[in-house]
Amino acid sequence: MRHNAALSHIDAGGTTSADLSLPQQKMDLTACDTEPIHIPGSIQPHGVLLVIKEPELTVVQVSANTSEHFGVGPEALLGQRIDLLLGEKEMNLFQAEVLPQDLEAAPQYLPPIPLGSNGRIFERIIHRYQGQLILEFEWMMDTAATSMQHSGAMKLALARLQRAPNSREFCQMAAEEVRRFTGFEHVMVYKFLDDGAGVVIGEALSSGVESYLGLHYPAADIPQQARALYLKSWLRFKVDVADYSVPLVPHLNPISNAPLDLSYSVLRAMSPIHTEYLKNIGAKATMSLSIIREGKLWGLIACHHRSGSKYVPHNNRMSAEILAHMLSLQMTAKEDGEIHDYVLRLKTAQLALVEMMSAAADYKEGLLSAAADFVNWLNAGGVAFCDKYGVQSLGTTPDASWIADLTAWLAKNMTEEIYATDSLSRSCAAFSDCSATAAGLLALRLGDSEPRYILWFRPEKAQAVHWAGDPSKSVEAEDSGVRLTPRKSFALWVEQVKGRSVPWLACELEAVRSLRCSIYEIMARKADEIARLNVELERSNIELDSFTYVASHDLKEPLRGIHNYAHFLLEDHADKLDEQGIDKLKTLTKLTLRMETLIDSLLHYSRLGRNELEEDEVTIQTAIENALEMVAYRIIESGVEIRIPRPVNVGRVRPSRISEVFTNLLTNAIKYNDKAQKWVEIGYIESRALANEHAQTVFYVRDNGIGIAEEYHQHIFQIFRRLHGRDEYGGGSGAGLTIVRRIIEQQGGQIWLESTPGQGTTFYFTLGPEGGIVGGVK
Repeated sequence: MRHNAALSHIDAGGTTSADLSLPQQKMDLTACDTEPIHIPGSIQPHGVLLVIKEPELTVVQVSANTSEHFGVGPEALLGQRIDLLLGEKEMNLFQAEVLPQDLEAAPQYLPPIPLGSNGRIFERIIHRYQGQLILEFEWMMDTAATSMQHSGAMKLALARLQRAPNSREFCQMAAEEVRRFTGFEHVMVYKFLDDGAGVVIGEALSSGVESYLGLHYPAADIPQQARALYLKSWLRFKVDVADYSVPLVPHLNPISNAPLDLSYSVLRAMSPIHTEYLKNIGAKATMSLSIIREGKLWGLIACHHRSGSKYVPHNNRMSAEILAHMLSLQMTAKEDGEIHDYVLRLKTAQLALVEMMSAAADYKEGLLSAAADFVNWLNAGGVAFCDKYGVQSLGTTPDASWIADLTAWLAKNMTEEIYATDSLSRSCAAFSDCSATAAGLLALRLGDSEPRYILWFRPEKAQAVHWAGDPSKSVEAEDSGVRLTPRKSFALWVEQVKGRSVPWLACELEAVRSLRCSIYEIMARKADEIARLNVELERSNIELDSFTYVASHDLKEPLRGIHNYAHFLLEDHADKLDEQGIDKLKTLTKLTLRMETLIDSLLHYSRLGRNELEEDEVTIQTAIENALEMVAYRIIESGVEIRIPRPVNVGRVRPSRISEVFTNLLTNAIKYNDKAQKWVEIGYIESRALANEHAQTVFYVRDNGIGIAEEYHQHIFQIFRRLHGRDEYGGGSGAGLTIVRRIIEQQGGQIWLESTPGQGTTFYFTLGPEGGIVGGVK
């Protein structure tokens, strides 16, 4: 044969693979997570690996077993062009059809050819990686295995898979088809869970082989670097678990001066730790195929052979790979199809929620409405809204103080806008006491400066999990008690799992993300609407103030004329009027005087909304003293006791406005008091956080007067609104408290009251930074 002739003049001497095989070292399982499995420096003995330098196409690195397979030692191949190995005809095809392909990190199967003095048939795989051209030769130990009509068999397999009604059946059929194409005695579809553990959800096996269907395996069985490699290279193959590893010659790649990266190599030697694991489960040959969903490792098709070594030819292997690729592509559609109705319900309900949020004053009011049925939107037991105003809950939830502690924990530990767990107690043991109602948590954070949360809770769902061996003993110590090895016992071990809820589905997380976007859109739209309304309101208020000022000012002139003419009639023509006429004129003059008082109050109220000259600042204590001077006559006349427990030296204010506040409150406190011993107290409360979360000093004016019933607490701030007859308690226009509230609100403060009818009233107020208190406590 031409291939053999091409090798006839090369020195067939050299070291054999057995001479250069690495010693079988025992490895400590504690190093498993850091084991460099992508650069083992060796390959499996059933094949040969060559590293070829381009464009020269010379061999720069080779496996040490070429004598066994090709009849020529590695030293004789190093530095030689590969046409001396392939022959002229095959070399021309290689250069014309193979090398121009995109081989980067994409192994390509090449047709089998006879090579070497032994006349063995080799299947070939080629790829490029990190600037290296890697050519692998696999000895076809059983050429009869290639006789299957793969095109027709694959067509039937794909048609069968497409008819699968759900993902579980889909995986079961895939396991059966992979077993049919490869001949492995045990084929399993293994799905990774959110916590890294895995479960067998599909299985095809020979008679007499123990079933693993439904068994769970701990995350430690497949360490992180192995998962990363499965994500890169879809196929992993080991012909004989018990065979030795063949080193590469030289050990370091001459081009990179580093160990050769074999991430995409099928011949890559298997980790000694994984080899020992396979021996422990009784596998003598293995193959695994990755299932990748949306760029993430979803699971594996794991194949085991227990009766001996197992070589799978390329045609069969490619068929199995195609099935794995189809499984990867179709898994999303199959799993989404199973929850299609639920997803549709989520989306339909969300449209209704958006309408309710848009119609309500804010999003929370809309979601809390009975019509929204928000607690049943997701399959949750309860939902809670948490913000600076407190906690509002729907359905079954922990108490408000527990939820407040939870939001404090989330504020420190929640790094994304959405946080989901089916075992809150695992994240923080402090929350394990409410597993009955809140084993699972889905949290949505709104805002950053003042975080608000929507929290969904799911109750505990206790369940029995079947493990292949005790998961807490995924490693075992040898008799010496020093070296850790993969566990040897895979006997059924049942764990009673508590403190976990039904897991949150990906579609539920997506629905919450969509809801978050809708809430922000509604908030932005309402903010724009409020801004527009504020502009219109400000303009209307300015116009109303101007109109009130002008109208009130203009009304005073004719009113004064009416009063004067009535007075003239009484003075000049009283003798011509009867007693009834005189009384009517006197009533007219009283009414005009009252009308003038009301107009003066209205003018004063309108001036509060107009720009005024800035005043010098004085202390609050000085403003109080000014107010006391203004009502000194009333104090003396009524005999009221004025109490000031301590000087109110807590800042500085513009004097006239704040003095007017205290004057009006003092006047009302004195006027509306029917006690024999009257008293009024003026003071302040140390700074504390109010509803708006700003620490402010709270001032108060307290009396022991007649009090105000709770239903009138808001009415008394309406202009000209009196709770008593016009002439009771000394009369008045009814504008005093309206003016007080306007002054305080202009300063950025608030006013409210507490009162008990018959016992007295306390008016509280704050002064904000917009012209209220200047400076701190002195």
